[in-house]
Amino acid sequence: MLVHGAFADSSSWNGVVAKLQHDGYPVTSAANPLRDLNTDAAYVSAVLKSVPGPIVLVGHSYGGSVITNAVQGNPNVKALVYVAAFAPDQGESANDIQAKFPGSTLGAALEQIPLADGTVDLSVRQDLFPRQFAADAPLRDAQLAAVAQRPVNAVVFGEPSGAPAWRSIRSYFLIPTADVNIPPAAQEFMAGRAHGTVVIARGASHAVLLSQPVITTRLIEQAAKEMR
Repeated sequence: MLVHGAFADSSSWNGVVAKLQHDGYPVTSAANPLRDLNTDAAYVSAVLKSVPGPIVLVGHSYGGSVITNAVQGNPNVKALVYVAAFAPDQGESANDIQAKFPGSTLGAALEQIPLADGTVDLSVRQDLFPRQFAADAPLRDAQLAAVAQRPVNAVVFGEPSGAPAWRSIRSYFLIPTADVNIPPAAQEFMAGRAHGTVVIARGASHAVLLSQPVITTRLIEQAAKEMR
């Protein structure tokens, strides 16, 4: 199962889905609501319960926070794959992680959408999206992704995580070295404390699933083959 992150939708996985299906793997891509961590994790948890058999659960970006909280003891989830993703510890938020490892330029690329309930949605400015999110992807693909992006409610980045699934489930981390959303040092820190298997995508952007679907798929398939 694939879970997209903020400023994206399920189509961001298209290249990975095509390769996984070609290789004979059944795939589900959950539509992450991007409203708040509890809501998002509960939705993904519900989708997980509809999937039979052993599951590799994959999260990109903020989707990593979601998969960390969505397992809820589901015995079918055998591996977690974090693709340029947050893997928070209990009580830790995405903002907490970003504060420890400066270097993200995301904040300057965001625009706000005030909502009627007093909260704010965030999106990446379309003109800045290719450079900020997908600098190594073909420009036209990055431009299309900029239009297709789904805004995320700003609250998600400050919400503390629950008990992390990576403490009991084998984890894998794909870390792109040119990520300017989540600094590579932050991703390396999270992978290290999770004792996860790490693959480095040199020169890849935050949208490594879009720009380098082969290396992304390869790690997911490694997780599937090593499931216990």
